[in-house]
Amino acid sequence: MTIWKQALDLVQANDMMKNTIGETLGLMITEIGVDYVVGTMPVDKRTHQPMGILHGGASVVLAESLGSFAANLACDIGTACVGLDINANHIRSVRSGLVTGVARAVHVGRRTQVWEIRIADEADKTVCVSRLTMAVIDAV
Repeated sequence: MTIWKQALDLVQANDMMKNTIGETLGLMITEIGVDYVVGTMPVDKRTHQPMGILHGGASVVLAESLGSFAANLACDIGTACVGLDINANHIRSVRSGLVTGVARAVHVGRRTQVWEIRIADEADKTVCVSRLTMAVIDAV
């Protein structure tokens, strides 16, 4: 059974990335499951830090983008979710290719949500694990 209270398809989801940091970094939402969201981001000059590896901040952008998107799908009509806190543990470096993030709910409440986002490389080795806390607010 799905946890989503809003309905979006992949085309609509990716249209929301236009004119955002997600578009700038090449982020794409690739799957909306019954209780998770999957997205990818290239590891290239847009997402590198000076040593030529994936920038930790780019990983956090992917994590927050996926978690925030998922949180907003899971909130009631008339409400929206905004970020309260995010942390990230950077486990492994990546120099090139594509990283994939999977956002899964830890807690979906009336006033807060907590999401865990695992980012992996093309060999499915963990690159980063992030936890995102969202506040549920009245939609503006």
